[in-house]
Amino acid sequence: MISKEDIFSYEFDAQYTTSVAYFSMEFAVDQALKIYSGGLGFLAGSHLRSAYQLKQNLIGVGILWKYGYYDQMRSGDGAMKPEFIAKDYSFLKDTGIVFTIPVHDSPVHVKVWLLEPDTFGSAPLFLLSTDLEDNDELSQRITHRLYDSNEATRIAQSILLGTGGAMLLDILDYNADIYHMNEGHSLSLNFYLYSKFKNLDEVKKRVVFTTHTPEAAGNEEHSYGILNEMSFFYGMQEHEVKEILGLGGDSLNYTLAALKFAGKANAVSKMHGDVSRDMWYGNENICEITSITNAQNATYWTDATIERAFDENNNELLISRKKELKKLLFKEVANQCGKLFDENVLTIVWARRFAAYKRADLMMYNWERFINLISNADRPVQVIWAGKPYPEDFGAIDLFNTIISRARHLPNCAVLTGYELGLSALLKQGSDVWLNNPRLYREASGTSGMTAAMNASINLSIPDGWIPEFARDRENCYLIGCADKALSDIEKDKIEADNLLDVIEYELAPAYYQDQQKWVTMAKEAYRDVMNNFESGRMANEYYEIMYKK
Repeated sequence: MISKEDIFSYEFDAQYTTSVAYFSMEFAVDQALKIYSGGLGFLAGSHLRSAYQLKQNLIGVGILWKYGYYDQMRSGDGAMKPEFIAKDYSFLKDTGIVFTIPVHDSPVHVKVWLLEPDTFGSAPLFLLSTDLEDNDELSQRITHRLYDSNEATRIAQSILLGTGGAMLLDILDYNADIYHMNEGHSLSLNFYLYSKFKNLDEVKKRVVFTTHTPEAAGNEEHSYGILNEMSFFYGMQEHEVKEILGLGGDSLNYTLAALKFAGKANAVSKMHGDVSRDMWYGNENICEITSITNAQNATYWTDATIERAFDENNNELLISRKKELKKLLFKEVANQCGKLFDENVLTIVWARRFAAYKRADLMMYNWERFINLISNADRPVQVIWAGKPYPEDFGAIDLFNTIISRARHLPNCAVLTGYELGLSALLKQGSDVWLNNPRLYREASGTSGMTAAMNASINLSIPDGWIPEFARDRENCYLIGCADKALSDIEKDKIEADNLLDVIEYELAPAYYQDQQKWVTMAKEAYRDVMNNFESGRMANEYYEIMYKK
């Protein structure tokens, strides 16, 4: 049996002795461990890093994805294409634990690996795999691809994370005071707990839930029939589930069920808290939804020299280091796109998970005006895009490739592939401006702008997600004016695209080229505000103070 000493390399701080198991479908802990897709994983990775630094009694429970999310490559004509390449990780510890979980009333073998704390400076992370010879091909495929598009495989992945993760804790004799569901993917753990305690209140005492999705339609749900067939309910029948949770209908919404099982729930920004409470208002017997705004780990994300320049109030060092970091980014631009960018030119970056509502091409909405902007000889602008669409979201992939096509012949525009932790850091450190222009109320939190600000990149953003808690317009960032919410999406896009270009053309570019002192002061203000309020040590501590207390 693995002992506490085998799991933790540190003694717990006295204020963090409550034992917590943190369940997440993805964790972005390090570039070398490719088991994440985007923001949810980046958030979970920073949480584990801060838990390690604060010496919290917290372990992560996730899945070891054989092919990761996917590798973002290029086809012969330079367009994006997904590739699935098997991964091997010699730095993971084989725990020797193998057990079975029920899927379709049949045993599926599960092997357990451990990412030890000192490997990358994170809380211990247990990773479950079904890629074993003892399993049939269908069972092996459960842990092949993160967010598999096949419905049955996707449900099996949730069973593995939830039921399998909870069973692992019992095998480890890890008496978790709190089971933390980071999003609804691990919902099935609640049915396992109910089978143990036979009482909903006993489950509520132990379960907390973080919701990340600001739209009801975006929350995962499946028919009771297929969930029951696949053993999602761990021995309970459909009518029992509906009776216990007070639910009807033909489908089970994971988020709604999680809100009924959990004793406490939180959204991931104050604005998202308001949206979530409105979204689920009227549903009986759901727990209170508070908010804990997402944050990111400064130790991992901040360039050491940039940090020293801020701490020493050394403007010359800040400016010189920023140019060095831009040169490093521009080497990757030249490598991928054959274009030579200039470190003295204002550089705007749009980089994040690729989804339609994030409007990656908003700058290009008025093409003539966009061309005039980037062709201005007196105040030139360089633009870089990067991001990962879901591998079977063909609309998002088409948009990505459309931007590649439109930017191909523009010497100061580039689209980069391979958007993972390493490239994300390079983009944040090498950008002057970090652009965020989703449709309002669609971004639950968004955290990439936090890590950009940690590296002297100025946020240019729609006031969504975490931004309203941070923004002091024209002091620590630039805000993009929003169109009237009563307008159609097409009308909003047109107005907000013009508002975006107005800010760049009439305020941001003049400040960058004509008032360096103002630019540096704004970067300092943003850095201080982010480090004081949006560093993940604050977040990890708030979870203990707000969510994990009995």
